[in-house]
Amino acid sequence: MDERLKMTMTRYLSEDELIEQAIVALLKALGPIESIRFLSLPRQTRLESVKRHRQWQATLNQTEFFNQVFGQ
Repeated sequence: MDERLKMTMTRYLSEDELIEQAIVALLKALGPIESIRFLSLPRQTRLESVKRHRQWQATLNQTEFFNQVFGQ
């Protein structure tokens, strides 16, 4: 196969391969106890996107925002 073609081809890992490699890397970096501790950390609940967007809009200064996006 042409070397240039090899360099442009991308192979994505399967989900199982990705999980396995991530756990191996985690274990290697942190060791078994800290890896288990990390994986057991409680997950923050995410705000629903519309609610999150409305909260962001409530703190927004419209004039400053438009100036940043569109220039003065």
